[in-house]
Amino acid sequence: MADPATLLAVVAAVSTALVLGALWGLYGQLGDRMEGFVLAAGGGALMLAAVLELIVPASGAVSLGATAAAVMAGAAVFAGVDYLIDERWGDEGGAGLLAAVTLDGVPENLALGVALIGAGFAEIAALAAAIFLSNLPEAAGGARRMREQGWRDGGILALWAGCAVLLGAAALAGNLLLAGAPAEVLAPIRAFAGGAVIASLATEIFPKAYRRDHHMAGIATALGFLAALALIEGAAHG
Repeated sequence: MADPATLLAVVAAVSTALVLGALWGLYGQLGDRMEGFVLAAGGGALMLAAVLELIVPASGAVSLGATAAAVMAGAAVFAGVDYLIDERWGDEGGAGLLAAVTLDGVPENLALGVALIGAGFAEIAALAAAIFLSNLPEAAGGARRMREQGWRDGGILALWAGCAVLLGAAALAGNLLLAGAPAEVLAPIRAFAGGAVIASLATEIFPKAYRRDHHMAGIATALGFLAALALIEGAAHG
């Protein structure tokens, strides 16, 4: 299990991004280009962090075939439920939005909790920062869209606060329930979460970023990628 102070600090920081994002979307000046730029930067950071902090460590603990199977399972589960949200439930409604945010966030936060097992703050800084950056504009855009659909501000904030609590609980569960698990058990969980994160980037994060700021989406993605790389390298040599 991670140091309790480190665990709570990381979980609070990541979960708070949803509430801050909702406040930003409701009361801040949220231009499409700014939203797209931040979303792409967060996606770039999350892409590298998912590979280096989740999938690569998993491949060192179990076979490449087992890692690949877990990654594909994570991607398939995300794609399947994402299909239900888009085609059956409607991704523009409140229920669909809640399902999308939960589907995207639970694997990320579960993986964050698992990554904290036996790790210090610096070692998981890139993954935590990447999740924070991707959650912030996602919540902002979602809150603004819900207001346009007629939701009251209080209900919107309550929904996003509830999401923050749920995702924070996922991170705590990943850390506390799996603290004594052997590496052979943790590795497929990390790889599964990594696959779900990669699928979410391909279907949710990057398309949204491109639609909002297509001229700078590639630059923002590269900047986020490099920021995560700097954090990972700093932790490795710190």
